[in-house]
Amino acid sequence: MLPSFQIRNHLCFWEKRCSWTYLFVLALPLAAGCPGGGPSTGGDSSNSLIAIELIAEGLTSPVALIPAGDATGRLFIVDQVGLVRILNENGELIPEPFLDLSERVVVLSPAFDERGLLGLAFHPNFTVNGRFFVFYTATKDFDDPAEFNSESRVSEFRVSDSDPNLADPNSERVLLDINKPQFNHNGGQLTFGPDGYLYIGVGDGGGANDADVGHTPELGNGQDKSILLGKILRIDVDSGDAYGIPPDNPLVNDAEARPEIWALGMRNPWRFSFDAAGDHRLFVADVGQDLYEEINIVERGGNYGWNIREGAHCFNPPDNCSTLDRDGNALLSPIIEYSHADANGAVIGTAVIGGFVYRGTAISELAGRYVFGDFSTGFLAGEGTLFMARADPDGIWTIEELSLSGRPGGRIGRFILGMGQDADGEIYVLTSAVLGPTGSTGVVYKIIPAASDSESNVGEVAMRGLAFVPKEITIKVGGRVRWTNLEALPINHTTTSGDPADGNAGDLWDSGNLRPRELFEWQFDEAGEFEYYCIPHRNMQAMRHAKVIVQR
Repeated sequence: MLPSFQIRNHLCFWEKRCSWTYLFVLALPLAAGCPGGGPSTGGDSSNSLIAIELIAEGLTSPVALIPAGDATGRLFIVDQVGLVRILNENGELIPEPFLDLSERVVVLSPAFDERGLLGLAFHPNFTVNGRFFVFYTATKDFDDPAEFNSESRVSEFRVSDSDPNLADPNSERVLLDINKPQFNHNGGQLTFGPDGYLYIGVGDGGGANDADVGHTPELGNGQDKSILLGKILRIDVDSGDAYGIPPDNPLVNDAEARPEIWALGMRNPWRFSFDAAGDHRLFVADVGQDLYEEINIVERGGNYGWNIREGAHCFNPPDNCSTLDRDGNALLSPIIEYSHADANGAVIGTAVIGGFVYRGTAISELAGRYVFGDFSTGFLAGEGTLFMARADPDGIWTIEELSLSGRPGGRIGRFILGMGQDADGEIYVLTSAVLGPTGSTGVVYKIIPAASDSESNVGEVAMRGLAFVPKEITIKVGGRVRWTNLEALPINHTTTSGDPADGNAGDLWDSGNLRPRELFEWQFDEAGEFEYYCIPHRNMQAMRHAKVIVQR
């Protein structure tokens, strides 16, 4: 799974300090602190600024969406299993992959994996030279350490000479291989900066605490400037063999350091982006361990603390840690931080998903806001969350949850794997219904404005966790309610009007058995209160029924 969770932190069979409540809670309200103030919940979806529109489906594990920058309107979708698919200018997903690396990517575990094809970037002059770059996990070489897991590989490819919708699979030129001690914490983002150089996000190598096999003793990989793990790198793909080092990289004159390093102290930078406007600041989301998620505005040579700190808090040691790195440079604090759970134990999120500063035109309320996500509040069923963040005039950042119009509880109801931005600055959300890279439940949504009142008279109810969510919903006469079975396990549900005990079950509607991902819709043409049941599960949500309230 991509946002780089720790097996020991989240699969509680092996880790005593992880609570079962933490594992099984699927949807809880947001309440957390971050530098500059606590975030607020998105709340009622009827007050939402945004909705989502289905753009592409039938994928496995989509993790990135990138425009080619060639004015064709095409969007390229990176699927973790090793495929790059094209969504053409007509919004159609082309059946044949643009690039198929499934035979070059390590064999992925369908239940849980963070490896795979993780990044894609097109050369700024792609329309002329046809060059593009990928980040994927390859099988380790025979001479790699026996205890190591794999290699993180950055390669260059070229588009086919005969078909712009196909890459030339034989054109691969490997630029960089980085030995990976564990399967997790890969990073994988590739992005060309406004300076024309390629920026690469690399995780700390995996394991826990940045202290496992293959991690620099006492120091950790994130703080070891002699290796590339736990860093943001910056290289020149237009010079050198196989690449050059930009002369203003911060450590080019440090004999102990790798000159590719642009910034250090990262745990698992899962998605970063340059603001497309303004001063083009680099926003990096770094996945935390047990307690905190963070977002940094990354600067040249900055050290962002891992594993001395997790977010803005001491980690190693847990009290009275240093405020300086080993060279005496100050550790830089995140602009945004939120805890995994609030003071009452309610789960907020588990792994930050980096996003984009909104520069589109469709949703004026998001203009200039940083829009990002979190993977899920739980692991049995997807419950990803979207946020927006903004800085006040004093530079203090606050975040709030973005509630989705027309979705049960305002939530997306899926695992969020990544985000994308098109050439017009509009933002996309990449999701899956399952935990691992398997099946075909991968879906891409576009964030769009919430519908007007006349367009939004549709209520959404999720059947999830053996519960109706929400249990009570209000619409206007003429409106519709849509029930969707969102169980992760193969559990069937029904929505049936009337009380079976009174002999009037199904007097208005009866969906019959709904398998996972199936839905049923009913239009209400008169006012009133209408109770409904799940016939197989009469006690769903510790009650025998739920209710639709229809108002004039």
